[in-house]
Amino acid sequence: MRRSEFHRAVVEEFGSRSGALVSDLVLTALGDRTAVEALDLGVAPREVWLALCAEMDVPPSHRHGAGRLDPRR
Repeated sequence: MRRSEFHRAVVEEFGSRSGALVSDLVLTALGDRTAVEALDLGVAPREVWLALCAEMDVPPSHRHGAGRLDPRR
């Protein structure tokens, strides 16, 4: 997952709450860091996405493949 895919997935899953979640929600799985802090420290976007999903109880069916654009036809 690329960082752009991470941001797209967060917006798709959480909508208007997405900005607050990535900047304010402390994720214990990432060493008590926010998503923004973890990304800035070089944590892989996929790892941050999965930690955010776990913290917010996102169903597994929404976690995989999130943020990807539809393939070109």
